[in-house]
Amino acid sequence: MATPLSASKLVEILRAEGLTVHEVRSWRTHNRNHKGQWGPVNGVMIHHTVTSGTAASVDICYDGYSGLPGPLCHGVIDKKGHVHLVGNGRANHAGLGDGDVLRAVVDESSLPADNETDADGNRHFYGWEAINLGDGKDPWPKEQLEAIEKVAAAICRHHGWTERSVIGHKEWQPGKVDPRGFGMDWLRGQVRSRLQPTVVYTVAKGDTLWSIAASKLSDGNRWREIASLNKLRDADAITPGQKITLPKK
Repeated sequence: MATPLSASKLVEILRAEGLTVHEVRSWRTHNRNHKGQWGPVNGVMIHHTVTSGTAASVDICYDGYSGLPGPLCHGVIDKKGHVHLVGNGRANHAGLGDGDVLRAVVDESSLPADNETDADGNRHFYGWEAINLGDGKDPWPKEQLEAIEKVAAAICRHHGWTERSVIGHKEWQPGKVDPRGFGMDWLRGQVRSRLQPTVVYTVAKGDTLWSIAASKLSDGNRWREIASLNKLRDADAITPGQKITLPKK
């Protein structure tokens, strides 16, 4: 149970995780807070859009449609692994779901079968839509799956949650099938690995966070992840002999 992230903090932690983030229109003040409470938050919920095309998918998630106004999630994850932020606050993504599932998420215990609709998921979950037709045939590119993992891990890390705070819409609301095409247990395993990095590096003379990220993670732009993981307020303040933890490559 936690206080929802501010818009600025959400952008910060996503970029620190190495994600490319696009801010869509007036997303920072775009929400459904006038229709109900937002928070405390308890977890991260993953969906698929049942749409194709980045622009069209982002627009519908921002605007919504007849009978279900937007935002329909907090962010859209496209096929390239880019994140498009469309809402900040209560969003129409989860609907009513199983209160027993919510309690399991709060307790970070095994999920029961979802067979009731007695709890307000829009209040308690961050919602992320990944662009996919959901027909079991539309592929999930590696970059997109990695971005889903990073989004979930960034939020869990900030709030001090484990991977058990990440669920799929299909685990929340009876009759839902999303996300279809990968397993939620697999995704939680990926998030767990990202939250529990095991590589320790000893800083050498001349090292910078960028050079370490470039040589050890094959991407210098991931220096922000190293800074965030080690709680380095000054990214330049590393010294030879210092031991730092590196994220999973």
